[in-house]
Amino acid sequence: MRLAIIGAGGMAGQHAQRFQEIADVEVVAVCDLDGDKARTFAEAHDIPEAYADLATMLARDDIQAVSNATPDGVHKATSLAAIAAGKHILCEKPLATNAADAEEMAAAAREAGVINMVNLSYRDAPAIQLARELVADGRLGRVMHVDASYRQSWLVSDAWGRWDQDSQWLWRLSGAHGSKGVLGDVGVHILDFASFPVGDIAAVTCRLKCFDKAPGNRIGEYTLDANDSALMQVEFADGALGSVQATRWATGHHNSLTLSVHGDRGALRVDLDAARDKVQVCFGEDVHPARWTELAAPPTPSIYRRFVDGIASGVNDSPDFARGAALQRVLDACFDADARGDVLHLERPLA
Repeated sequence: MRLAIIGAGGMAGQHAQRFQEIADVEVVAVCDLDGDKARTFAEAHDIPEAYADLATMLARDDIQAVSNATPDGVHKATSLAAIAAGKHILCEKPLATNAADAEEMAAAAREAGVINMVNLSYRDAPAIQLARELVADGRLGRVMHVDASYRQSWLVSDAWGRWDQDSQWLWRLSGAHGSKGVLGDVGVHILDFASFPVGDIAAVTCRLKCFDKAPGNRIGEYTLDANDSALMQVEFADGALGSVQATRWATGHHNSLTLSVHGDRGALRVDLDAARDKVQVCFGEDVHPARWTELAAPPTPSIYRRFVDGIASGVNDSPDFARGAALQRVLDACFDADARGDVLHLERPLA
């Protein structure tokens, strides 16, 4: 299968590497509006052709699929162009910047009959797949409470580079550059991480905050106005309550995802920092002394492999564009809830 990459930024490099590791895939082209950037990327990743015009690349009949690693704000335009050209597509998350656009993309992919997936890459962790099985098998009983968090610290740590000097980080802090803040960037991951095992989210409240980070909250062309901490309270379709958080200010955590699910017969915990293939559980008689044990999760294929297999079989795997649109509806509800500002401020805060 011949595949092309749209976008030549940081995530595009990950896409190139992961697809090139699959024996039956050939990455044959990359496109970026910045032609020099596309050519540099192509040389770095041993890709034969580089383009600055997307239509020209998509016109190639020998390209069956594309991997869309563009910034969030252009996912819609670039994905719809690829779908119209009949290309199977893996798109970076979030699928779009609002639910209406995401639903339009999902409908276009469905009508075109192309394999479509959203790169919610933490589905690759064997632990979250096992967690879903345990909940579905009733090992926890009725799920009552959920806690989920995605903690990053690149606003206080230079482990990933200098955020205040690098465009790949600065654009994520700027609404004018297409960013929906930490909620859109990684909040979509943790909402999927929490709801994939537990079920659909039916109601949400949310508080977002953008902290001051620079004089006038501006660095060069970037106005730093996108949220960088998000706190959500959710209710799942089956009635369970949950707290979900995402932040870029979690000092001491580079990139940490955790999930706890508590039912009336048992509980489970997933901590991807501790292990991607282990689930801690508390079942049966262990509930009374609150004793936890560890289960090993069997290996699972990556989303890149599953995307390729879906093209070969003609069967669309998950998460597809419809799932991306469903998550975007939750994100939109979070923004709406925060905008309403239903917060009770205490007249006399606790000392």
